[in-house]
Amino acid sequence: MLEGGRQSMDPDRRLASAPRRRLVQALLGGGFLATAVACIYPVLRYLIPPKTSDLGGDTVVAGRVGELKPNTGKIFRFGNRPGLLVRTPSGEYRAMSATCTHLSCTVQYRDDLHQVWCACHNGLYALDGRNVSGPPPRPLENFEVQVKGEEIFARRRRDA
Repeated sequence: MLEGGRQSMDPDRRLASAPRRRLVQALLGGGFLATAVACIYPVLRYLIPPKTSDLGGDTVVAGRVGELKPNTGKIFRFGNRPGLLVRTPSGEYRAMSATCTHLSCTVQYRDDLHQVWCACHNGLYALDGRNVSGPPPRPLENFEVQVKGEEIFARRRRDA
């Protein structure tokens, strides 16, 4: 039937299209919500830094005597994080966290510079952990080093 140039829709068809319309509206609303969450989540992760996890025990075996030649370094595990054991050119052992304070990259010892280097953004640290150049905002955490027998132990410093 034609009413004023339009075809009238019977009531049964109108009732059948209502659930489809609600389904399409729900899908579109869900898509907009998912897009908003996908945009906001990275911003929140950037603004709210993750909690720093515990390094585990206070003392670990970092290496063995004779394993490092003077002016070399090696990475060791300190709990769930990396540590760096360095034997200075004079033969002294130094240990520190091997996690850069800028973006948590793993640092390494550069024998040509006699410094600790972060390859991510070219950050440099002195052998006492002080940040020398680049973007690192804080020094590396230093560990106490003890040689007992043939093993080299690294121990977290206790602040008094």
